[in-house]
Amino acid sequence: MRFQPVHHCAMCAALAAVNAEAVPDAPVQPARRLFTGALLAAGASAALPAFAQGIDVGKQSQFSKLVPAEDVEAAATQQYGEMLKQARAQNALGPDNHPQVVRLREIAKRLVPFSDEWNPRARQWKWEVNLIGSKQLNAFCMPGGKIAFYSGILQQLKLNDDEVAQIMGHEIAHALREHARERMGKTAATRIGAGLLSSLLGLGNTGDALLNMGGQLLTLKFSREDESEADLVGMDVAARGGYNPHAGVSLWRKMMAASKGAPPQFLSTHPAGDTRIRDIESNMPRVLPLYERAPKPERRFDPA
Repeated sequence: MRFQPVHHCAMCAALAAVNAEAVPDAPVQPARRLFTGALLAAGASAALPAFAQGIDVGKQSQFSKLVPAEDVEAAATQQYGEMLKQARAQNALGPDNHPQVVRLREIAKRLVPFSDEWNPRARQWKWEVNLIGSKQLNAFCMPGGKIAFYSGILQQLKLNDDEVAQIMGHEIAHALREHARERMGKTAATRIGAGLLSSLLGLGNTGDALLNMGGQLLTLKFSREDESEADLVGMDVAARGGYNPHAGVSLWRKMMAASKGAPPQFLSTHPAGDTRIRDIESNMPRVLPLYERAPKPERRFDPA
C-alpha cells in the first residue's frame, strides 16, 4: 500500500479498501501475531500495588537479566530504522500529516506517560509511532518504545480510538515488561549454555552472540504467559490514559467477525472468541475505576 501526500481532508486514498486489487505490502512483516494470548482470568494475581489501584502481574522474569537491556534496545532501534527506511523507499511509510498517523501519535501521547511506573527505563526511551501501508492486521512495539501499526488493522476492523488504545496498550506492555529481552535470555541460556552465566559480566564474544539475537526482534513470538500479561497491563495503561476498557470486548467481536468465528491468521491458537471476551469482562472491575477517574481525550478521531 502506497501513501500519497495528504492535505487537511479526511482519510485519503492511501488507506484504500483492502478488498480491492492486491497491492504491495510493507517490506518487513513481523511474524509475531497481534494480541495472541488469552487474558488472565479473575484468579490472576492482582491487588493494590504502589501504582494506585489496578493490575499487578508480579515481577519480571529473571531470564531477562541474562541479556543487557541496552543491547536489546539498541538492536531494536537499528531494526526499526531499517524497517522505516525500506517502507519509505516503497512509499509505504505514512507521512507525519496523515490523519491516521496524527491519530496514533495523539493516542500514544496519552498512554506513554503511564509507562514509567511499569518500567523505569521507559523514562529514557525515545518513543516513536509510525504507520506502515500494508494489508496486514498487525501492530507491535519493539524494545525502547518503537511502535508501528499497519494500515490494514485500522481499516479492515474500522477501529475507534478506544479500540486502538487497547491494541496500543497491549503492544506497549510487551516492551514495558521486556518480553523480547526475556525470550532472548531464555534462548541464550538454552543455546549458549552455562558458559553464558560465567561470562555475562565481561560479555566479550558472548555479547556479540546476544547482539546477533537482536535479529530475532521482528520475528519474535511471545509465549501465552507473555500475551496474557500484555493483555492485562495494556488494559491498565489504556484505562489510565482515559480510554474505555470495554472497547476490548468490541475489539474482539470485530476480530472474530472478520475471521467468521475462527481464529484469524493474525491470532495464535490460544483461546479467543467468547472465552476471550469473558476473560476481559472478568478483569474489568480492576481497570474501570482507573478509567472513571482518568481525564478523557479532548479530541476524537474518525476510524480509517
